[in-house]
Amino acid sequence: MADIGVAIDGGKDSLSMCANVAGQTVRSPGTLVVSTYAPCPDITVKIEPALLQQGSALIHVPVTPGKYRIGGSSLAQCYKQLGDNPPDLDNPATLKALFKTTQKLLKEKKLLSGHDISEGGFITTVLEMGIGGIRGLNIDLLVEKGVSVIDSLFNEELGIVVEVAQNDVDYVLNEYKKNGVIAKVVGTTGKYGMQSEVVVKVNGDCVLNTTLVKVYRMWEETSYQLECLQANTDCVTQEWLGLEKRKGIKYNVTFDPAAAVVKSNSVKVAVIREEGTNGDREMIASLMMANFEVFDVTMSDLQAKKITLDAFKGLVFPGGFSYADTLGSAKGWAAGILFSENLHAQFAHFKNREDTFSLGVCNGCQLMAWQCWVDVDDSKNFANKTQIFLDHNLSERFECRWSAVKITERSDDVWFRGMGGSVVGVWVAHGEGRFALAEPSLLQRLKDNGQLAMQYVDDDGAPTEAYPMNPNGSPEGIAGVRSRDGRHVAMMPHPERCVLRWQCPAPPPAANTQASPWLRLFQNAYIWAANKA
Repeated sequence: MADIGVAIDGGKDSLSMCANVAGQTVRSPGTLVVSTYAPCPDITVKIEPALLQQGSALIHVPVTPGKYRIGGSSLAQCYKQLGDNPPDLDNPATLKALFKTTQKLLKEKKLLSGHDISEGGFITTVLEMGIGGIRGLNIDLLVEKGVSVIDSLFNEELGIVVEVAQNDVDYVLNEYKKNGVIAKVVGTTGKYGMQSEVVVKVNGDCVLNTTLVKVYRMWEETSYQLECLQANTDCVTQEWLGLEKRKGIKYNVTFDPAAAVVKSNSVKVAVIREEGTNGDREMIASLMMANFEVFDVTMSDLQAKKITLDAFKGLVFPGGFSYADTLGSAKGWAAGILFSENLHAQFAHFKNREDTFSLGVCNGCQLMAWQCWVDVDDSKNFANKTQIFLDHNLSERFECRWSAVKITERSDDVWFRGMGGSVVGVWVAHGEGRFALAEPSLLQRLKDNGQLAMQYVDDDGAPTEAYPMNPNGSPEGIAGVRSRDGRHVAMMPHPERCVLRWQCPAPPPAANTQASPWLRLFQNAYIWAANKA
């Protein structure tokens, strides 16, 4: 630890703990847990374990070159063995040099992707990079005479594999070499797509020749079997059978996210939170970026009459788990409004003012549905009857994933002006996110009214009900709806969690700005409200 400059600031002796049970000594499991932390000056200086560029070089950078110890490996444990000779850090100085050199190359943007070698060894590392990038690969690993194929591919000796553009290969190899670290090219990145070739050789002898989708299925098989026991089998099977058809979403942004919005008038917006709300901070930050004057308002503030909604042009209901969703998502929150004469009148008055707007995200979306703020029909046929509500996901589990949605724009749009036709990625995180309607006829009315604001889409950008592209099973892929006049929007995805490009796991199309396309959503509302001032 001293050699690599890592300090130990505390700890406890948990490995020697034992207890006397029924006259027998029971010792604690022989497991050492080490927690580490380090400074991170710039979180945007990073790479992912996903191959990016066809024809680029794959470089293996071992910490212990020439060693192929397989003791304690995942492979050994699969065969109920441990072995006698596990990997070790023979020279701490090499690890330190490898780390510093890699950090330098990251800052210089010389690395396209990368992955550390850990459970499963070298072969698992490179295959996971192919799976992550949906790309094939061609590997020829050269090892010393007498080293078996099994030892060469499945040892878990410390090291990394990085992807480097061909015109940077010499520079990268030289940087490692001059710092005393051995690095060598072991292959190239292949074509994009599930049917792309995966070829692995050891000393020129082919040991694996298959397609990416077959590798993917082998890698995913155990998780698939477990998920069939934990979630809706139909959804899990649909995802499993659809693997070979996946090709990755093609994002399309129909506007310039870099276009600036100048603050003109002061527009006050309240972020309303209840017990269990947890998305208020990100929402406040997003609104502030869009020039709003933002107020953090709790339901208890309103109940105690410390403040009223008359002071605000906008209301935002963020996500979370109000009252722990004990009685169902947002039911407790809605009841606090609907069964309070004072609050019910305040919220109804706010909604009906022509100069107001609102946004409900996730738990806030569920609240707006219970409050009937995005209803389809205002006739007496549906008096005192919920028209839209959010039901449990068809997958029967909480869905937290990066999904793609297509935006639909209206001529009188408040929130989505200029964004129509865009296909963008967004975070979703919900257990009850499936849009349901009180009567089947309301779905067509919803479409005829132009109230469909966002829809989950497949890899071709078409609205879909297929899992997991549609994470909850909403009909027509509904992800968000608007009120009939377009001022009030309720959506299950979380745009506030990805208003900056670095918050997006799959970066949107290149633009000369740190903002993601989702910042425009909030800017549009500001422009509309400022013009009303």
